[in-house]
Amino acid sequence: MVPKTHFQVILLLLFSFHITHISSKCSSRSSVIDMDYDNWISWNVKNYEKKTILETKRNVAALGGEGKTADLRLQKAENNKMTVTVKQDGSGDFKTVREAINSISPHNSRRVRVFIGPGVYREKVVIPRNLPFITLLGDANNAPTITGNDTASVSGRTFQSATVAVDANYFIAINIKFENTAPHEIGSLRGQGVALRISGTKAAFYNCSFVGTQDTLYDHKGLHYFNNCYIQGSVDFIFGSGRSFYENCYLNSTAKKVASITAQKRTNSSLESGFSFKNSVVTGSGQAYLGRAWGDYSTVVFSYTYMDKIVIPQGWSDWGDQKRDVRVYYGEYKCSGPGANLTGRVAWARMLTDQEAMPFIGTHYIEGDTWLSTSLPQ
Repeated sequence: MVPKTHFQVILLLLFSFHITHISSKCSSRSSVIDMDYDNWISWNVKNYEKKTILETKRNVAALGGEGKTADLRLQKAENNKMTVTVKQDGSGDFKTVREAINSISPHNSRRVRVFIGPGVYREKVVIPRNLPFITLLGDANNAPTITGNDTASVSGRTFQSATVAVDANYFIAINIKFENTAPHEIGSLRGQGVALRISGTKAAFYNCSFVGTQDTLYDHKGLHYFNNCYIQGSVDFIFGSGRSFYENCYLNSTAKKVASITAQKRTNSSLESGFSFKNSVVTGSGQAYLGRAWGDYSTVVFSYTYMDKIVIPQGWSDWGDQKRDVRVYYGEYKCSGPGANLTGRVAWARMLTDQEAMPFIGTHYIEGDTWLSTSLPQ
């Protein structure tokens, strides 16, 4: 997808300013590549929480986020907010997240913010399609955890194994840890355990964590934005057919043998689907491909990203089907770190030019000018 002509001058100015600062940003990322989850949370809140949200607001505003194409239904919902609270000690409106979600009227037309108090919530949560405009909100300094341990073998399908499943549109999560504690055993079958599945469109995640092993984050379908998020897993731990922009995210592989970080499932050339990662960190244990082709036209781009030595020289996998080599779109742009060495990359990986990278390195990739500005945290 090529940006519209009237955006390009603005984008070029934004990107040229950003490129002059990228070396200092990469060096700051390299200082956190050995962090575990708890240390990352502390570092994350201190360094990025307010900064990245402000940067995103500026970028979306520059792209015309309040313009003629803005989503009027979303704006109306944001102007009519209400809040309910979930506290395990009984001091809130509800004791469980599921009770709070069940209290919302179907076909809701206003933004409902569900504030979740600190603690570990052992429950399976489903937000159905008829409940749009839901926000799950936690405390940045003491984020709540929603946890489960379902697997495909237990629930019947990977799709149904999610601890939290969101089928509704216009979903937002801020300062929430989504977790699936099911372990991944090498050689085991149907051990996929999803922490979060997002199947609705126009969804945004800020300062959230997704922790699991195999198939942690099911980026199923729709337009999605992830800002300042921590994503951990072993095999295909970011997967699906979504069209998603990941900005300032930390990807932590816990693979015990060679695995893949992403498994993107774009199945035909006309499908607007793909994952774009910008200003992120790729690190962890074991060795990993940046992506493997779940779909024939799998699309993944990494830009301005620090890659630790866990990234194997080949970088990308066609999943044993050489016909996909000419169909997939696997790109890298101005990345750094030992894993970003391009000399060993597969021949069909793309080293993007400025012009080729432009469609992937802004919120325009997910049509953010029509919906993202009104979804940003206040």
